[in-house]
Amino acid sequence: MFAIETEGLSKNFAIGFWRPRPYRALDSLTLAVEQGETFGFLGPNGAGKTTTLKLLMQLIYPTSGRAEILGKPIGDVGVKRRIGYLPESPYFYDYLTAEELLGYFASLFGYDAVDRRRRVSTLLDEVGIGAERRLPLRKFSKGMLQRVGIAQAVLNDPEVVFLDEPMSGLDPLGRRDVRNLILRLRDRGCTVFFSSHVLADAEALCSRVAILVQGKLVAMGGMSEIHAFHVRGWDLVVGGLSPEVLLKHTGRIRKSARVAPNQYALELPQDPTPDILLRDLMAEGAYLISLNPMRETLEDYFVAQVQKQQSR
Repeated sequence: MFAIETEGLSKNFAIGFWRPRPYRALDSLTLAVEQGETFGFLGPNGAGKTTTLKLLMQLIYPTSGRAEILGKPIGDVGVKRRIGYLPESPYFYDYLTAEELLGYFASLFGYDAVDRRRRVSTLLDEVGIGAERRLPLRKFSKGMLQRVGIAQAVLNDPEVVFLDEPMSGLDPLGRRDVRNLILRLRDRGCTVFFSSHVLADAEALCSRVAILVQGKLVAMGGMSEIHAFHVRGWDLVVGGLSPEVLLKHTGRIRKSARVAPNQYALELPQDPTPDILLRDLMAEGAYLISLNPMRETLEDYFVAQVQKQQSR
C-alpha cells in the first residue's frame, strides 16, 4: 500500500468572462509515494503544485483521474484524522494566541486538557515560538505564522504530512528548525510530501523528487537517479604554479582563478581526464592541493527540465 497514489489526475479551470474556456492546471498526474518517504514536489510558479495539494485535500475536485491516501479514496473521512496539512499561505483568526489556536485544534482531535497543553507547548518549542506564543496572531510576522502553521500540521501525530512551501517566509534559523522537524518526522516513519522552490532543502531532505512544469510531470526519481551524478568537469587546485607555466596550458583549461601567490583554482573539461594535465604541471614544478569532480546539481537538472518543457 502506498502512502499517496494518483492516476491520471487532472484539473481544468474555466477562464474568461463571456466565453469561458478550459485551462488545464494539472495534466494527467500519475505518481506513487511510499510510506515513510520524504518526497519533494518541485516546479516553477504556476506549475500545478498547489493545485495538486488542494486536490489531495479535497479543497477542489478533479476534472478526471483518481487519488488515494493510505490506500483509501481521498474523500474517506477516516483518513482525515491520519494526515496533516500546511497550506501555502496559512491564515488564522487574528485575535487568538498561538497557544489558543493550537489548543483549539487539539480539542478537535479529542485530546484532553492535559495532553493539549503538553502537545501545544512541545510543538511551539520545536518550531521556535517562545514567549510570543501568548501574543495575538495579528502581531506575528509572516515567518512566525508559518511556524504556527507547521505546528498545527503535525499536531495530531499524522501518518502523512502535506506541506505546501513550508520554507516560505522563514529566516535561516526558521528553515533550519523546519528541516530538523521534517527529519524527525521521517525518522519516526511519517510520510512527508512537500512542495518547494528551495531546491537546496529538497536536495538535503528528500529521498525522491518529482518535477512538475506547466501541469505535467517531467521527471521523477531518487536523488541519485535523477542527478545520475553526471560529472561535467573537474575542479583542480594546484600550488607552485607560475603564471608563465599557466599561460602555456591555457588551451586545456576552461577557467582559472588565482587564490594565492602561485596557487590557482582551475576548471577543467570532463575529457580528457585531469591526470594528464596534472602530470604535465607537476613536471614543471606544480603540486596537487585538491581535485574534485564537478557534478550536476538538482538545481541544474531542474532548470534544464523547465527550459526543455517551456521550449515545446
